[in-house]
Amino acid sequence: MELVGLSLSEFISGILSVVLIDLVLAGDNAIVIGLACRNLPRDLQLRAIVLGTAGAVLIRVLATLVIVRLLQLKGLMFGGGVLLIWIAYKLLAKPQNHDSVKCYDSLVSAVVTIIAADAVMGLDNMLAIAGASHGSYAMVMIGLAISIPIMVFGSTLIIRLIERLPIVVDIGAAVIAYTAGKMIVDEPLFHEFFRYPAIRYPLILVIVASVLLSGIGKRRRT
Repeated sequence: MELVGLSLSEFISGILSVVLIDLVLAGDNAIVIGLACRNLPRDLQLRAIVLGTAGAVLIRVLATLVIVRLLQLKGLMFGGGVLLIWIAYKLLAKPQNHDSVKCYDSLVSAVVTIIAADAVMGLDNMLAIAGASHGSYAMVMIGLAISIPIMVFGSTLIIRLIERLPIVVDIGAAVIAYTAGKMIVDEPLFHEFFRYPAIRYPLILVIVASVLLSGIGKRRRT
C-alpha cells in the first residue's frame, strides 16, 4: 500500500518519528508555558495556556510546512541534516537555560510570551519534524495532531517522564541523528555518491553513533 509516495510501513514509522521527536523536544516548551503562566490567577492560567498554545501551534504548523517545502531545494537538505546533528548533540549534552523567561500577571503578556518563545525555541522541532516527514505534508499534520495535544495537556507528565527515564532523551536524540543522516544521504546534489547502500547506511550509522557517544560523554563530564 502506498501513501503520498511512501509505503504504509514508512508512513507509520515516519509519523511515530514525528511524534517522538516533538515530545522529546517539547520539554523546553512545557517549561516556558509553566513559567509564563505561573503568576496568573488560577482562573486565567488555563485560558492563557490554551490561547498561547493555540497561537504557537498555528505558527509551528505553518512554519513546518514551509520548511518541508524549502528542504526540496537542492543543497538545503544537506544543510538541514548538518544542523540536526548539532541539535541532537545539544539535546544530549546539556539542558536549555530558561532564566530569560519571565513570569507575568497579565493574560495578554503571558499569551504573547508563550507564542514568541515557542516560535524561537520550536525551530529545532520544526526542522526535525520536516526532515522526518519525507516531504509528506500529511505526515506532518497527522504527527503534530497526535503530539501537540499530548504536549499541551501532558506537559508535566512529559517532564517527569524524561526526568525518571533519561533514556527517552537518548532515544529521541538517536531518532533526530538518524533523521539528520537520512537528510544528508538523500541530498539530490550527492545522489550519485550516496546511491550505493554500502555508503549510505554506514554513514547514517556513524552519524547516530557519533552523536550518541559525544553527547552522552559530554553530559557525563559536566
